[in-house]
Amino acid sequence: MIITRNIFIAVILNFIFVEVSVGQITEGKITYERKTNLEKKFTDKMMSQWLQGAKSKTENFELYFNDTCSLFMPEPSDVVDQLSWATTKNVVYQVPTRDYRLTVYSFFMDQIFIEDSLYKRQWKITGSTRNIGGYECRKAVWQKNDSLRIYAWYADELIPSIGPESFVGLPGTILGLATEDGGVVYFAKKIEATVPEFKTKIPEIKKNKLTTEEALREKFAKEFAQYPWAKSALDDLFTW
Repeated sequence: MIITRNIFIAVILNFIFVEVSVGQITEGKITYERKTNLEKKFTDKMMSQWLQGAKSKTENFELYFNDTCSLFMPEPSDVVDQLSWATTKNVVYQVPTRDYRLTVYSFFMDQIFIEDSLYKRQWKITGSTRNIGGYECRKAVWQKNDSLRIYAWYADELIPSIGPESFVGLPGTILGLATEDGGVVYFAKKIEATVPEFKTKIPEIKKNKLTTEEALREKFAKEFAQYPWAKSALDDLFTW
């Protein structure tokens, strides 16, 4: 009788373990849609004229991940982007176990390679939730400074602590990301549990264009100091 009871308990525990394991995802591919409110982003009159009347812009990105690394990149497209200068299309490769981040900034038709550590953002996790892509996501808040607050919604069913762009540090994968004013919003629109090998997509570093974030900030601060729009553009570049 004792043996039978022990076997029964073992079967139940095994069933529970399998159910939890199946429900948790450690590798996959997420497709995000990003919407940028161009009127909120460009308040300078000269920059606004360059928008050719466009008020917003929608773009898609892909996030590949497994239990050791992640790769965020623009979704390939054959469509000519007349406003490519208006938004960033960064490529971000991150290895949390090594505290390593490789970012490829596309800046004024050029590429700049940054090798640095992961961002250490201070998150405040709230009790608010919402459903994104079929996953129950909890809301977290990052207060960058007095004028910028960013909301993130993460799903703890997706194990890796990753998200769009360079965002990490939450107990699950970020499926939604937005500035408080709604100027920039990312939401996952497709989540795939398994993906083919993606390491061949990791960009090859161009050593002559490799620098650190601190050095790049100093360089841009000097080169663009005379332009009134430069400060907000650079703040936006390094936010993500």
